[in-house]
Amino acid sequence: MTEDQRIGQLFLLGLAANQLGSAEVAEIQGDHVGSVWFVDRTYVGSAAIRRVANAVQAQASGPATANVRFFVAANQEGGLIQALQGSGFSVMPSALVQGGWATATLQGRATSWGQELRAAGVNMDFAPVMDVVPLGFDAQNLPIGALQREYGHDPATAGRHGTAFLQGMHQAGEAVTLKHFPGLGRVSGNTDYTPATDTVTTTNDPYLQSFKQGIEGGADFVMVAIATFTRIDPSHLAAFSPVVMGQMLRGTMGFRGVIVSDDLGATVAVASVPAGDRALSFLAAGGDLVTSKTATATHAMVVAVRSRVAADPTFLARVDDASLRVLREKAAFGLLPC
Repeated sequence: MTEDQRIGQLFLLGLAANQLGSAEVAEIQGDHVGSVWFVDRTYVGSAAIRRVANAVQAQASGPATANVRFFVAANQEGGLIQALQGSGFSVMPSALVQGGWATATLQGRATSWGQELRAAGVNMDFAPVMDVVPLGFDAQNLPIGALQREYGHDPATAGRHGTAFLQGMHQAGEAVTLKHFPGLGRVSGNTDYTPATDTVTTTNDPYLQSFKQGIEGGADFVMVAIATFTRIDPSHLAAFSPVVMGQMLRGTMGFRGVIVSDDLGATVAVASVPAGDRALSFLAAGGDLVTSKTATATHAMVVAVRSRVAADPTFLARVDDASLRVLREKAAFGLLPC
């Protein structure tokens, strides 16, 4: 792969209106972007989603991606967070409901949901949520609890059921993404609309055990939160924190897969940071795969990374390390041409 193609593998581009438009094609062909995601809730059904996914995979070529195919992702958790609906997709209950099932039942259902995603051409799920919301705190916890996105109110329940979901998805051939490390279950604020802060979680917090269980269960990706954890790293958002990604996730947790960001393209919590700087900060702190909702932000990020690589050989080594992690996951899911 060329240097620019390797850089392109570090980006997961949102499909505006869930379509492959001219802006997305330009990013794939010109900036060599290597993965995409469905950004909006839709009721068009499996066949229509499959057509878009097939059109994306048809963009893989020697010049664009060195013939490496794409991760095509969606937020398919259940309940209020189920992006893909309509014919061919089951109605998934919320994670809180799923957490009340026997783990064997949940694993079997997750396999079925994963098979539906595969049939639609989606090979990566932005799930399961491993965040733990304390009992009685649901209404105050806007990003997770108020939406019933947690599997339970203690780390053991969240860990068991999140891992059952993960293993069911794996049985269907789906890549999974644990999120949102180190946990949004005790934050104030919602990162989609305002900055979010956690003043409780520590580097050895018991609430991290759900993530540990999911990592030991074979997680492919771990998504890092766009929130500040004042008792871990008060100076950085988690997605820009070498403590969160290097010391905790790589070190203590022993995670060897791909560290993926929450959306750095359009989230209000990072709006004050220039788009290019968001990608540079995430990668420099140890992240691997930048999620960006818009083509405009993605292009600015790619340009920034190219510029830094040209000026700094050590950053090129970081880019190559991250790109290799992404390509190893693509190899595991049959997306390489070799």
